[in-house]
Amino acid sequence: MVDSFGRTIDYVRISVTDRCNLRCTYCMPEYGIESVSHFDILRYDEIIRIVKILAYHGFKKIKITGGEPLVRKDLHQLVAQLNQINGIEQITLTTNGVLLAESIDELVKAGISAINISLDTLNKELYHRMTRRDQLENALLGIKSALNYPQLIVKINCVPLGIKEQNLVEIASLAQNLNISVRFIEMMPIGYGNEFEFVSQKSIEQLIEKEYGPLIPVYEKLGNGPSKYYKIDGFKGIIGFISSLSHKYCDCCNRVRLTCEGFLKTCLQYNNGYDLRSLIRNGGTDEQISRAIIDTVDQKPLEHNFDKLNVKEKEIKSMFQIGG
Repeated sequence: MVDSFGRTIDYVRISVTDRCNLRCTYCMPEYGIESVSHFDILRYDEIIRIVKILAYHGFKKIKITGGEPLVRKDLHQLVAQLNQINGIEQITLTTNGVLLAESIDELVKAGISAINISLDTLNKELYHRMTRRDQLENALLGIKSALNYPQLIVKINCVPLGIKEQNLVEIASLAQNLNISVRFIEMMPIGYGNEFEFVSQKSIEQLIEKEYGPLIPVYEKLGNGPSKYYKIDGFKGIIGFISSLSHKYCDCCNRVRLTCEGFLKTCLQYNNGYDLRSLIRNGGTDEQISRAIIDTVDQKPLEHNFDKLNVKEKEIKSMFQIGG
C-alpha cells in the first residue's frame, strides 16, 4: 500500500489494551485512569479480521503494544493466529517486561520474533519513583528470560527524562556484554510527556562516547522502524536512537496504528483516522473495511509538526490510550 506521498505503508502497530501494571510518570497519572470497557476494546477475532485485510493490501509487519499488552489474557493465542495470516512476515511485542518471564515460553511457541522491553533506569529507587511500582527485579528477570532464546531479537527502549540518577551511560552498558540493542527514544510531547525535559540524541551520544569511545554507524537496515544504530568497539550489542524530534524521519514513515478501541490512526500527532470498530460492529463488509483502510492511508499527513504550537486536529490522548 502506497500513500499519497509515495511512501510504502506495510507496518501496523496494534494496541490490545489501555491497561497497565505500571504508572510511569510520563505516561499515566498516579492513580491510573478510567480504562476503556472490555466491550469497547477490539476482540481478538476483530483484530484478526482487520489484519487479514491489511495483509491483503501488503502489510507485512505487526507490533503488538498497549498499555501493557501482557496484562491481556491469552495474548499468545492472538500471536499464533496472526502468524497464520498469509503475508504477515513478522510479529513483535513491546512490553515493560514485568510479566515477561511467565509469558515468554508461550509467546515464542506462538511465533513472536522480537521483543522490545521498556527500561528507563537501573536505579531501583528511581525505577520505583518513575513507575510508581517496585518492579525493577521482575523487569530485569523478563529481559533475562527473553535472552534465553537466541532466535529472539531483544531490544531495550529507554526514554531519557533529564534526570541525573537515570544514568543513561549505565543503561547503554547493557549492550556491552549482552547481544541486545539498547535504544534511546526522544520523549514525544504527547500527554504527560509534555511535562518532561527534552533530551536530544546529540547530548546522549556525547555521554556515551565520553565513557566508551566512538559510536560507529551501522548502515545495515535493522528492524522495522526508524532507529539509527551504532557499534562500539568491545560491545556485543549495539546502541540505537529513535529521534523523532531532532532527526525527523517522516519522509520514510511506513506505519499506521490501530488503537485498542479499533481506531486506525495515521500519525501520532494527529487525531484523524477511521473508527474500524464501529464499521465492523455495524455490519460492515470486508470490502467496506478495505475501502476505509485505503482512504485512511491515503490521508496520512506528510509529517508531524511537534515543533509548532498551534496544530489543527492535534491528538489530546496519552500514549497508553493510543498505543506506545
